[in-house]
Amino acid sequence: MDKIKVIFMGTPEFSVNVLKALIENYQVVGVVTQPDKEVGRHHEIKPTPVKEVAQENNILVLQPENIRKDYQDILALDPDLIVTCAYGQFIPKEVLEYPKYGCINVHASLLPKLRGGAPIHRAIINNEVRTGVTIMYMVEKMDAGDIISQAETPIYKEDNVGILHDRLSKMGAKLLIETLPDLLKGKITPIPQKEEEVTYAYNIKREEELIDFNKRTIDIYNQIRGLNPWPGGYALLDGKIMKIYEARISDSFFTTKKNGEIGKVYDDGIGVSTMDGEIIITKLQPSGKRKMTVKEYLNGTPKESLLGKIFNEE
Repeated sequence: MDKIKVIFMGTPEFSVNVLKALIENYQVVGVVTQPDKEVGRHHEIKPTPVKEVAQENNILVLQPENIRKDYQDILALDPDLIVTCAYGQFIPKEVLEYPKYGCINVHASLLPKLRGGAPIHRAIINNEVRTGVTIMYMVEKMDAGDIISQAETPIYKEDNVGILHDRLSKMGAKLLIETLPDLLKGKITPIPQKEEEVTYAYNIKREEELIDFNKRTIDIYNQIRGLNPWPGGYALLDGKIMKIYEARISDSFFTTKKNGEIGKVYDDGIGVSTMDGEIIITKLQPSGKRKMTVKEYLNGTPKESLLGKIFNEE
């Protein structure tokens, strides 16, 4: 185990593999994560996934409400290196410039593409054919630091946010451990990002979760899987919210149907007309009920009652 003192900063499940890899290979003297939050209908206080791992390994946890104002405890640990991954707050200059080996970040895209908080969602929604992970030096501007290393993966048509999230999380941890020895020996020449190639992956807004059947079938398909399993896309049917989690693209083309109209009901799917064809919904969650396959849904809903109905009709 390398004796340099490392502080890790991260919060969600995506960060956990990176933290575990650091714990196995380096001396992690502290973990900085977001404050605990209330979750669920019972408003239980739940620690972040990163905090849980830190506590399991008896590592000091710091949870500043505002790290820009409250960072002295971090500097007091005298870190040689700070590694961040989906932490969730902008880190002040005083922290970025403190460690001997710098402050580096593991980001879930091939920078300079998809800077921001939702790179996995946006990669799928935008119909990107590949994505990956980037390790970079941190600067005060969002995800704009020099690139240290990258690894890429194709985005498969079966991928959704959950599948791609897990793959990129493992890739990020592996790339970090492969990269650190050369970084610590000064053998890496960082590469500045090309500003002309920058794109952004802003967090998903509520209005973007509404499935728009006026789009091309491929765009609807990408929107559905780019929101699955969280936050989940939805459409309105009979004025009620229906979450839509999985779908497939049909070869059919309903020229006489309105966009959003249910033109055919299959044994395992609901065929909905789109701008250029049909999307077949295969997994959904009716309002007030559990997530289920359409095959299960049709056990209590006659096919005939769905035909001709239009999603999102006012």
